[in-house]
Amino acid sequence: MPVPENAAADVIAMLDKVRKAKGKERVAQLRKELQETMDKNAQVFRTEETLDEALEKIYELRARYENISIQDQGKRFNTDLLEAVELGFLLDLAEVTVITCRERRESRGAHLREDYPDRNDKKFMVHSMAYKTDKKDKATGVDMKVDWKPVVITNYQPMERKY
Repeated sequence: MPVPENAAADVIAMLDKVRKAKGKERVAQLRKELQETMDKNAQVFRTEETLDEALEKIYELRARYENISIQDQGKRFNTDLLEAVELGFLLDLAEVTVITCRERRESRGAHLREDYPDRNDKKFMVHSMAYKTDKKDKATGVDMKVDWKPVVITNYQPMERKY
């Protein structure tokens, strides 16, 4: 994909939007709630129910994120701006994590689905790929497409962990 002619324009616009935001929501509070929901619902031990709960909270936080404000309006060494932008990216990553975990109906490594306790190499010996789309899926309400990329096995044969 070619680099846009003015590649920095979107980034500058995003930074200006966040820096000039005059909403009522505090970045630290939203970040705390995101951390709590990910710790509670999307850590190593997961179920469809907990992942759905996490996704619902992420969407709530994303809506509230549109109403943030930061105190420091400066353009240099602005940690308020940095933390606000970082929160936006954390919301994106949390959404990708939860949606791809929900689609991976198996357990392996640090992904343990209590509702799918067995490893399924036949279907899930793949890398999860997530792509933002222009429209929300009618069935799921998600504006992200999950796809899979085959794993290339080189020196080490995959095997189930046994403790």
